[in-house]
Amino acid sequence: MATTGNGAHGPRGPLAGVRVVELAGIGPGPFAAMLLADLGADVVRVDRPGGAGLGIDPAHDLTNRNKRSVLVDLKAEHGPETVLGLAERADILIEGYRPGVAERLGVGPAACLDRNPRLVYGRMTGWGQDGPLADRAGHDISYIALTGTLSMIGKPGEPPTVPANLLGDYAGGSLYLVVGVLAALQHARTPGGTGQVVDAAIVDGAAHLATMIHGMLAAGSWQDRRGSNLLDGGCPFYGSYETADGEYMAVGPLEKRFYDEFTELLGLGATAPDRGDPSRWEELRAVVAARFRTRTRSEWTEVFAGSDACVAPVLSLREAPHHPHLAARATFVEHSGLTQPAPAPRFSATPASVHSGPARPGADTEAVAADWDVPGLRTIRKDTTD
Repeated sequence: MATTGNGAHGPRGPLAGVRVVELAGIGPGPFAAMLLADLGADVVRVDRPGGAGLGIDPAHDLTNRNKRSVLVDLKAEHGPETVLGLAERADILIEGYRPGVAERLGVGPAACLDRNPRLVYGRMTGWGQDGPLADRAGHDISYIALTGTLSMIGKPGEPPTVPANLLGDYAGGSLYLVVGVLAALQHARTPGGTGQVVDAAIVDGAAHLATMIHGMLAAGSWQDRRGSNLLDGGCPFYGSYETADGEYMAVGPLEKRFYDEFTELLGLGATAPDRGDPSRWEELRAVVAARFRTRTRSEWTEVFAGSDACVAPVLSLREAPHHPHLAARATFVEHSGLTQPAPAPRFSATPASVHSGPARPGADTEAVAADWDVPGLRTIRKDTTD
């Protein structure tokens, strides 16, 4: 891979020239910083001695790809001053501590903005910086539970289905943090603009994701119970069905013209229950399910190939990279021996790429010290290797 001469490796994406400091954590903060790094920012992750990762080999922690790492002990005498030196030279800083922790460590917003008034200080938490739960522990499932989001997922009469940690941590957290810091960076770079603090709370983002649903609820077109609506599995033509080999097909022909093509290819007879009558949805679901159980997933995939019936095989994580469409678009790439999702979205003039593997804690301290001109980093690197 090509390298650039400014300390950032690989092709320059749309955020080339933007400097980001990430105070090491787990979950949505590192993913947000990875997204900025994917888009070309020079992201320096400040790792602490002893680590704060996923508990896996750092070489496999893909959320640290395209970054560089330095080791700083924020509890040591010169630790906070070193981070302030980085913040002074950065455009964005991201931290994911509980409220008040960064301040106690000496690297809170006031200290950083005093050194760099145009800094965008991004704070990633579950509950937010204030409110009765702000100081409490929590995880993705806690946040989406409280916002009503979790209540929408799953079958009626059964416990809500846990959607991994994609909906809260990454959709409601990381992506909102990235939108927030980039919007604040735009403001900071306008004439008279200043830096500011971005409070990205997963509860806020997860609630915001359901804006359309709340509108439908107010209009009376969404029932406040799961498995009873058009888009939550309650509808027999928007869900998944088991095939003869125990695999699944995903079905979603909401529009009538797509549904007509779906029923024709599926082989439903003219006597199939009317899709427009919700009182017969369970009857229709049974008919559709029976048809899908007559063939394997690969056979049904072939039947619906090239159609507008909105039917797709449900692939596993290991299968997905090999699907012809995803392969043609290079939606997954291989780097450092690891198959992984490629950066998204795509840019015509400033393409993003995976240009370096997961940053190893402290491996880039000397290079960052030179590139960012932070002498204190050199001292720390020397002290940790003597």
